[in-house]
Amino acid sequence: MAGEPQADCLFCKITAGEVPATVVRETATTIAFRDINPQAPTHVLVIPKAHYPDAGSLAAADPQLVADMLRETAEVAAEDKIDATGYRVVFNTGAGAGQTVFHVHAHVLGGRGLNWPPG
Repeated sequence: MAGEPQADCLFCKITAGEVPATVVRETATTIAFRDINPQAPTHVLVIPKAHYPDAGSLAAADPQLVADMLRETAEVAAEDKIDATGYRVVFNTGAGAGQTVFHVHAHVLGGRGLNWPPG
């Protein structure tokens, strides 16, 4: 069921404290942690504590939680001091877009030049 923890979800296990992560921020509704395979000097994932498979399903079910996530991406950028130089927020949706964990998450990337288009 959407919003409920999933036993086979890596990010649900991180949220529950069953899998270690380098947590940089946590709120009542979100958790932010360093990516284990960083693609930039700052590469932090911001996830909702509730399980939704992708950004679209989360937005349809709980727009306030999307706002919480985006607010936290800005806080992460400020704490890592990349807010003034610029950063990117990325939601990958589906395997074809590079999503490998099907628990919605925002990548916060910065600390180096980020070209466009990506990839």
